Amino acid sequence: MSVIQNIQDKYAKLMAVVIAVALLTFVVMLAFENGGNLFRLGRSTAVGSVNGSKIDFTAFEKNITQTEAMMERQGYPGGATLRQQAIETAWNQELSRLVMKGEFDKLGMQIGKKEVGDILYGANPPQDLRQQFTDEKTGAYNAALAKQQIDQMLKSKTVPQEQKNQFNQYVEQLELMRMNDKYSSLLSNSANFPKWLIEKQNADNSQLAKVSLVREFYTSIPDSAVKVSDKEIEEYVSKHKDQYKQEENRSIAYVAFSALPTAADTNAARDRLVALKPGLDTNSNTQQYLESQGVTTFYDSYINGSKIQIAAKDSIFKIPVGSVYGPYLDGGSFSLAKLIGVRTQPDTVKVRHILVATTKQDPQTGQSYPARDTATAKKLIDSIQTAIINGSPFDSLVKLSDDDPEGENPQRGKYKGGIYDNVTAGGMVPSFNDFIFGKPVGSKGVVKTEYGYHYIEILSQKGSSLAYKIAYLALPIEASQETDNNASNAANLFAGDSRDQKSFDANAEKLAKEKGINKLVATNIAPNAFQVPGIGVSRSFVKNIYDAKAGKVIEPERVGDNYVVAIVTEINEEGTQSASKARMLVEPLLKNKKKAEAIAKKIGNITTLEAAATALGGKTIETADSVRMSGTQASIIANEAKVIGAAFNPANRGKVVPQAIEGNGGVYVIRVDNVTATAVADANVTEQRKAKYQEAKSRGAYMSQMVMNVLKEAADIKDNRSKFY
Repeated sequence: MSVIQNIQDKYAKLMAVVIAVALLTFVVMLAFENGGNLFRLGRSTAVGSVNGSKIDFTAFEKNITQTEAMMERQGYPGGATLRQQAIETAWNQELSRLVMKGEFDKLGMQIGKKEVGDILYGANPPQDLRQQFTDEKTGAYNAALAKQQIDQMLKSKTVPQEQKNQFNQYVEQLELMRMNDKYSSLLSNSANFPKWLIEKQNADNSQLAKVSLVREFYTSIPDSAVKVSDKEIEEYVSKHKDQYKQEENRSIAYVAFSALPTAADTNAARDRLVALKPGLDTNSNTQQYLESQGVTTFYDSYINGSKIQIAAKDSIFKIPVGSVYGPYLDGGSFSLAKLIGVRTQPDTVKVRHILVATTKQDPQTGQSYPARDTATAKKLIDSIQTAIINGSPFDSLVKLSDDDPEGENPQRGKYKGGIYDNVTAGGMVPSFNDFIFGKPVGSKGVVKTEYGYHYIEILSQKGSSLAYKIAYLALPIEASQETDNNASNAANLFAGDSRDQKSFDANAEKLAKEKGINKLVATNIAPNAFQVPGIGVSRSFVKNIYDAKAGKVIEPERVGDNYVVAIVTEINEEGTQSASKARMLVEPLLKNKKKAEAIAKKIGNITTLEAAATALGGKTIETADSVRMSGTQASIIANEAKVIGAAFNPANRGKVVPQAIEGNGGVYVIRVDNVTATAVADANVTEQRKAKYQEAKSRGAYMSQMVMNVLKEAADIKDNRSKFY
């Protein structure tokens, strides 16, 4: 015990120091793993920043969700592509907001309470407020009522805070729009065209030159005769860095192993549907049978034949009622079609209606919520029907009682007396469709749908044609587990044998010869991309590309209908393009420069046009007449700015220009024969200045966008989205 005690006494302080150092090392390592902040071990919540102003993840995510919901309501297809579009849209909006906020702060621009009142209740209120608070009798915007109800909502203790927050965000957007309008006006109203500038332009435009010339095109020297080195391209790019900027991007080579359905999978899908055909044929309750097979999209009403968009419809129309046609191929599925009924009905219908809703939809989220119970809705629609029978005006009732979301559309709904015109079959829910297409003009009645109760009146009907009620049962042609496993195994086998660029290329070449599966490339893949060109949508695949080093083979990943094995072939950091990247654009320029030097050397010292023409192998001396400084489309030097500039240089008048001119299409030797001045058609400087000013004002939105692009280019923008999405 004494020995142990001695050790404890002797080394206690040393052990304490060792433990402290170990803990400190652990904390430092953890800090670096979490962004290098010793006092913030959690993950950063900044999606990015603009000039030091951070973009918070939570707020940004909310903007994305709202943008995505709005785009879905506008008809954009959902999925990963929509998500990417929503993220990009929300990002650009946030960049614009922060960039402009910085400008507003510099200029001292603000929106006060009085101006907010003018935005909401002034002569030009927002369209949605105007619609909601328009007086039914006068058709005028009732600003007092709008203010009263908004104030009550904001002060009410029963209104959810979330609803108040949404309204405040709405006002913030209106304020931002007003600030942008002010900024745009500031730009357009500050446009100036000095008198001296207009006079100088008039004087320049009045000049008329006649030029004689000898020219040799660059095409006279084959491209193969001129070599451009990487060093020459690098030197050129270094001198023109602004023209050859690049965003961070990567390139890959890849091999895709298809997991699409095979012929055996196709036959299996057809056989499964054939087995279901007797059930669809004999079952008296078609809708019930379809639901038992997982089909919830049966449209239990009639649609005119011209509106049915099915490739096999002509064959379906010919079978007896009650019969089943198929299986037939319809896109990526095999389908059966049961003809339930045929009748003659109008092509279009004009109706008016009032909806008493049992469910409504949140305009922000698109989610449905209960509006009132069924019994209450039925009593209300019955009272509306009774009121109409007793002579109450339909227009007044629709304005007071209609719950149709289309009622907010000034082109239809309550603003048009509840009228829907040129309605075609299939555009309304089945029970609504049955009523308006199955009954004669003048019919009135109550119809129940999934949205609530409708009071409907048929005003008119046009045309007449055969309509069909058809039930469809479809089975998608899908790859079997065996097919999927075969593709996955092939991809894994290839990846296992391909551990570097050399083996990847060798195995890809072998695969192309044996299986016809070719190696492909995808370039310019951005850090925030969701989609890889030629491969498909997969954010995780892009992340794996950015997690890998150059020459690293990425493990197989399912993208769309393929298992993809890729290797990172190129990593380009943000900055200036490399010689290999810039070559496609720079090489033609440098080749033309070298050709110009060769042609100039061939011409030698320039004394006369005749001598230059002889030196170039007997070229013809040409004449460019009526040349204007602003260019003349008909002239042989119309696109040669350097040549035109030399023609109007006072030092060259009446002389042969002593240097060969390197133009866009070739080398020119010119003699300025004559320069005169003609009267300017419109020399009223005052009117010209006024016209240019008005033109600038009319292009205010365009100017604002140009300024926005410049401000974004100059801003310090940090984009961390790839760490979050």
